[in-house]
Amino acid sequence: MPRANHPRRPRRPGRPASGPRGQSSDPRSEDGEDFDLERVLSGFARLESAPDGDWRVRQVTTRSAAKDYTCPGCSRTIPPGVAHLVVWADDHLFGEEAGIAERRHWHTHCWRTRTFKYR
Repeated sequence: MPRANHPRRPRRPGRPASGPRGQSSDPRSEDGEDFDLERVLSGFARLESAPDGDWRVRQVTTRSAAKDYTCPGCSRTIPPGVAHLVVWADDHLFGEEAGIAERRHWHTHCWRTRTFKYR
């Protein structure tokens, strides 16, 4: 007898479909919210200390990169759909808001291999 390719019982609202061995195949958590680790981590800026100051660095994923930017490290364009970094000065002379206003988009490689401008 052939197997049916559809569930025999209709799924009740609010209950995830179960996969093999009772594991949930639904990527949502119990409260119904989507959980995407890449999206969660991309929103946080880490602090990097270097000889040229303290920098806040936030990763932009391929999904979030929607516009063209010019990398200050190589002066080339970062096209949409390319993962890169957003960097701003944490210890800006005129405060945090001024540092955020002067943020720049860098290729990941350009940021890691930049030459430091000693103050």
